[in-house]
Amino acid sequence: MSNETFVIVGAGLTGTRAVEAIRDGGHEGPLILVGSETSLPYDRPPLSKAVLAGTVAPDSALLHPAEWYAERRVDLRLGVRATRLDPDRHTLTLDGHDELGWDRLLIATGSSVRRLDVAGADLMNVLYLRTAAQSNVLRDRLSSGGSVVIIGAGWIGLEVAAAARGHGCKVTVIEPQQTPLHGIVGAEIGQYFVDLHTAQGVTFRLNDGVERLVGDGAVTGVITTSGEHLPADTVLVGVGISPNTRLAENAGIEVDDGILCDQSLHTSAADVFAAGDVATWFNPTLQQQMRVDHWANAHDGGFAAGRSMLDELVDYDVVPFFFSDQYDSGLEYTGHVPRGAPTRLVLRGHPTDNAFMAFWLAEGRMLAGMHVNVWDTLDDITTLIKSGATLDPRLLADPRHPLINSPTVA
Repeated sequence: MSNETFVIVGAGLTGTRAVEAIRDGGHEGPLILVGSETSLPYDRPPLSKAVLAGTVAPDSALLHPAEWYAERRVDLRLGVRATRLDPDRHTLTLDGHDELGWDRLLIATGSSVRRLDVAGADLMNVLYLRTAAQSNVLRDRLSSGGSVVIIGAGWIGLEVAAAARGHGCKVTVIEPQQTPLHGIVGAEIGQYFVDLHTAQGVTFRLNDGVERLVGDGAVTGVITTSGEHLPADTVLVGVGISPNTRLAENAGIEVDDGILCDQSLHTSAADVFAAGDVATWFNPTLQQQMRVDHWANAHDGGFAAGRSMLDELVDYDVVPFFFSDQYDSGLEYTGHVPRGAPTRLVLRGHPTDNAFMAFWLAEGRMLAGMHVNVWDTLDDITTLIKSGATLDPRLLADPRHPLINSPTVA
């Protein structure tokens, strides 16, 4: 294996972490990193947080300087698009004509934003946020002030709302569900986010949608499904993402809401692996097939895939994790609640205090937990999730009792 050629398709966090694992694991052969963007690999969370707020320079999101890749003998192919993968011949076609041979290949192509499909969606200043270039454009728009309408009250929508208010913009958020993040955290915690943003001057249009966008060349307003006209100098669309599976699909690799992988991140094709947003893998800890499009999965999954490419025995068994910063509120969430699964919400503290913990239980077992402005508890929450223990909700809700070694029911 020492002389084999390893190729990574996708020059983001996942791909860069795979580089670390491969070189740290002792592989000396050729290592090629292919990315469609011209920029060096960068981190995405700052794009909707500090970079968008203007508190740090865009270059601060770069994962490593160019010298780092040179020292690890990484053949960087940036600004190049992988157009065809042939698992049988072990070839990858770049930009439609340049064929590259490989022995082991990782697909880390990430995801793309879902586009808004209404009249006027192609007007100027209707923006999306996924790439560094998009973050720079949006930051410039926000810094000029004016009215901003955000379509979608997910994590991106809420973080952009906070950044926009920091720039002094008038902000309205449209969300078809009854609260922000309703499908993830439920109505009660969703209301916490309504209250948090309303206190900062954000206006919500809940249980509403978008009929069309209006303007002459550039957007000037949003017509909601309820018939309201919302003036808008800038519109930010945050209605979710879709995994970039086309390369795998066209190669005959099994796909189901992501590239299907086993617990070692092997795909259905020999010598082909997948990780990050694009992968749906079997999680041996949670005993289910899952796809996670948050930073920690890219960070941990990329490294695990790199080690798996080295034929190391890998069980990618992490408990999903993500974080968010909005105004003076910082939160961390770990675990996974299957969409539509019935759960019981247990609170330790109260959201009105702006410092609390929330736990989601099913049949007494913890599926997920979150803390807001309460720190150093995530390891304990993760331990409880992994334990599968039946928990006493009364003790779990009582801050006088430690999370570990106290709330278990005999």
